[in-house]
Amino acid sequence: MTIEERLARIEHVSAGSDEQRRKDRETDRALWRDTQRQLNDLTGKLADLTDRVAQIADESSATDRRLAARIEETDKRLGERIETMISAMGRYIGEHPPTEEPPKP
Repeated sequence: MTIEERLARIEHVSAGSDEQRRKDRETDRALWRDTQRQLNDLTGKLADLTDRVAQIADESSATDRRLAARIEETDKRLGERIETMISAMGRYIGEHPPTEEPPKP
């Protein structure tokens, strides 16, 4: 093989290598752009999800406060009813003393 043939062969291989590197670079750039687009989409979805979680937490807190208030009111009314019943029982016993002694064991 002559020097000219060898140089032609090297130029041919070098040109193929350059073309392959150019194709790889274009592919890498396309992959990078696609990855960036996916990351941006994911960031937006994550922000939406974060907002929704915060909204649910706020709604849950409000529901907890309403429930606590209802429980407190129910406990208060129950206490009043018990107090009324105990007072009525005391008045009844006071107004109706036992007339006979209970049997002895």
